[in-house]
Amino acid sequence: MVPDSGTDVAGEAVHRLRTAGVEVVVGTCPDLGTIKPIAPPLKQVARAWSRRLAAAQTIAVIQQGGRTVSLGSVLGPEFAAAPAILFGPDQFHPSAEGYRALVRILLPSVLVALGLGADDEERPETHRGEGVLPVTKAALAAVNEPGTELDGTEVGGRRHGVRGRWVELRHRRRRPQTEGAAPELEESPA
Repeated sequence: MVPDSGTDVAGEAVHRLRTAGVEVVVGTCPDLGTIKPIAPPLKQVARAWSRRLAAAQTIAVIQQGGRTVSLGSVLGPEFAAAPAILFGPDQFHPSAEGYRALVRILLPSVLVALGLGADDEERPETHRGEGVLPVTKAALAAVNEPGTELDGTEVGGRRHGVRGRWVELRHRRRRPQTEGAAPELEESPA
């Protein structure tokens, strides 16, 4: 972890939430090199920096008991196809529809964290590139594939191996988008 970085703060926040019994799913830093207003050579610097930050965020979150989902280059193709819809007025931050697209990537992992995941995804599937890896190797693999989930696990009853914390690398399936309604909220007494 980089000293005095945002990853220290993220790790502490995850630690506090996990200590309180809260499940934590963190969407890591997206590839900022995919954002159009950033011109070369800053685009290449932003790409390298954001991928390093995403890997560091992953390690910090996993070490504290959370799970991560790589947002990687998710801003690239989908956002490039419809920038007026998915980017906000500053062409840097996502619009409401853009955030909705990001949530669709996070949702399968959030459902699993809440115990509401699909039964057909209980075990990693090697033919889908899933498996158990040391956290640093998995973090570097995840930054290159959006939607990759990492979560701590054990191997032979041990949480750590010679190369660090063991993690499960997963590619959760996105379910078809359906229309839904928010649940009715009970009115609280005034």
